[in-house]
Amino acid sequence: MNSGIATKSSVSDSRRAYLLLVVTTLCWGCNAILSKLAVGEISPMLLVCLRWFGVVLLLAVFSRQQIVENWPVLRKHLPYIAIMGSAGFTAFNALFYAAAHSTSAINIGILQGAIPIFVIVGSFFLFRIRITALQTMGIGVTLLGVFTIASAGDLSQLLQLSFNQGDIFMLLACFLYAAYSIGLMRRPAVPALALFAFLAGTAFLASLPLVVIESLYQPFEWPTTAGWLVVVLVTLLPSFVAQIFFIQGVTLIGPGRAGVFVNLVPVFASIMAVIFLDESFEVYHGVALLLVLGGIGLSEIGKAK
Repeated sequence: MNSGIATKSSVSDSRRAYLLLVVTTLCWGCNAILSKLAVGEISPMLLVCLRWFGVVLLLAVFSRQQIVENWPVLRKHLPYIAIMGSAGFTAFNALFYAAAHSTSAINIGILQGAIPIFVIVGSFFLFRIRITALQTMGIGVTLLGVFTIASAGDLSQLLQLSFNQGDIFMLLACFLYAAYSIGLMRRPAVPALALFAFLAGTAFLASLPLVVIESLYQPFEWPTTAGWLVVVLVTLLPSFVAQIFFIQGVTLIGPGRAGVFVNLVPVFASIMAVIFLDESFEVYHGVALLLVLGGIGLSEIGKAK
């Protein structure tokens, strides 16, 4: 009897996690579009800073009570939370928005498909979570898709080490977000909103030096009207809604299974880039998309029991 109840609960948790993660990836797909719309409208590091400042303000309203109640637990984990917020939020988004200045929204979306691969490999090295033969094959297929998009369909560029700078930035960003996803396995036992409040706070503080450096060494662009609109949208969708939903999704089904849903990001991003940015969808984009999705499909089918 108890086993049946547990099974029903597990199915319910999975369905809830699936819904949360689909909405999450839709918001992240929007982020690829917004990153391109931000070019020429606001400096990338300033966008990162204002984005997390906006989230901190929202969380101060919606999670103030949870923050106070869980402060004794969170205080013990502040160094860990600071590293997580700085890597997964600040550094990831800094590279993400910088990448938009030299690569397309379609490329940004497709390359995010590398995140689940980094999660699988990182989980093996850090927690010895077994990688099966099918997962290994899936990793290889996904990497081929990443190489295809990074080389614009000309794999001979790999031998010449000729990569688009924006694509390299995106791969580094994916690595950092995968590290953050794995780190959620050791998250403090507190509600998602309370944890996210501290992650966002550290992300905002970590972004301040980047804004100073950008203002000193790069052309600084204060937000235009369109720039402010981008700030509002990235604050609400990929920053506030998506991050809370992602934390809850990882809590329900774990980082490995949750990471697989990142593969919806390139699908959503590619569709929206064609519709809203009038970007052309080339043959190599389609090949790369199929390889990335197919590789992660193999990894999910072959996941260790």
